[in-house]
Amino acid sequence: MNTYRIRTILNIVFIIGAIASVICYYGVEDRHVFLYVCSASIFVKLVEFLLRFLF
Repeated sequence: MNTYRIRTILNIVFIIGAIASVICYYGVEDRHVFLYVCSASIFVKLVEFLLRFLF
């Protein structure tokens, strides 16, 4: 797989995670769930960002 395809997949995963974070923030009583989902989404975006500049 080329880098562009991997970055596209990571961006789609990030967008899904961002939407899930908003849903967890307003829909779930426990804020820890929001923090975990949001942190995972940010980590995916950081990986995509590093791929963009390293390759």
